Amino acid sequence: MSDENRVMEFLERVVADNAAAFAGVSTSLGIRLGLYEAMAGAGPLTSDELTQKTGLVERYVREWLAAQVASAYVLHDPETNTYVLPDEYAAVLADSSLPTYIGGGFTMLKALYGAEEALASAYRSGGGVSWQDYGPELAEGVAAFFKPGYEAVLVQEWLPAMEGVEDKLRRGASVADVGCGFGHSTVLMAKAFPQSRFHGFDFHEPSVEAARKLAEEAGVGDRVTFEVAAAHDFPGGDYDLVTFFDCLHDLGDPGAALRRAEEALAADGSCLVVEPNVSAEPGENIHPIGRSFASTSAVLCLPAAMAQNGPHALGNHPGPDALRAIAAEAGLHSWRLAVETLTNRIYDIKR
Repeated sequence: MSDENRVMEFLERVVADNAAAFAGVSTSLGIRLGLYEAMAGAGPLTSDELTQKTGLVERYVREWLAAQVASAYVLHDPETNTYVLPDEYAAVLADSSLPTYIGGGFTMLKALYGAEEALASAYRSGGGVSWQDYGPELAEGVAAFFKPGYEAVLVQEWLPAMEGVEDKLRRGASVADVGCGFGHSTVLMAKAFPQSRFHGFDFHEPSVEAARKLAEEAGVGDRVTFEVAAAHDFPGGDYDLVTFFDCLHDLGDPGAALRRAEEALAADGSCLVVEPNVSAEPGENIHPIGRSFASTSAVLCLPAAMAQNGPHALGNHPGPDALRAIAAEAGLHSWRLAVETLTNRIYDIKR
């Protein structure tokens, strides 16, 4: 017989989650339509004033603001009937240049919810759902989600933690960024190390096109190239560094990607592998970061790997032991945790 108190406690938690799921669409709209950006630093605004700043329809803006107040994302003064986005909230929702920005996690929602029927079919049949099946918002959202973190720590912390890599990059190195997506990681490295040359590879052509545009806008087109290529057969060789940023676990055959990396490395080359900082033990992921990664794995990372019909379907929390074993089979026997953050583990891997 169920405990009524436990039922009500659980009901309250699920109702809160359900409310957050509904609210997520409004949050995504606020990001896509520039509403948070327009409110950032503007002080108290009426709905009319916010409408003028955004060019949207006032009735919709007013309703959106009411939803934001109910979520406690925006503060409302009933005496003046004005709304304000505190600076501390803007750092999370409005300014994509800050490491605290999390907007990409919301703009991914359209793609994930839109794939529900395909996911249900995959769960029944054992098939997969490829990245192309999710729609363009997925690649855009993923790029926006990871970009602030890369900007905050890639050059400042992750690369210096790799043995001997930073010195090579300063002198002039050759780098392959595998699974580069929109190219944010590639361009960040190119801007920091102008003596080196960078080659980004991704199987997703729209992402490669976006990366090329980003490189030109950043003024690094002379030392960065982007090419459509799969992780297991990207071209070139004698690379001083091969990187896999938050993508190795998405592959149906991560071993093939690591074998290709081993073949393409220079004699003393290194692999930088960035993976989510979550546990292979489900009970150790009962916290917001663990929940976010585990939930994403069930509706994106695992289905994407299953769609490739490879020997592995890791999900994004296989644990370091599983990854280390795959790397060793590929000929990469030196495995070291270089640095760890709240969200990521960064591995330094060599032959």
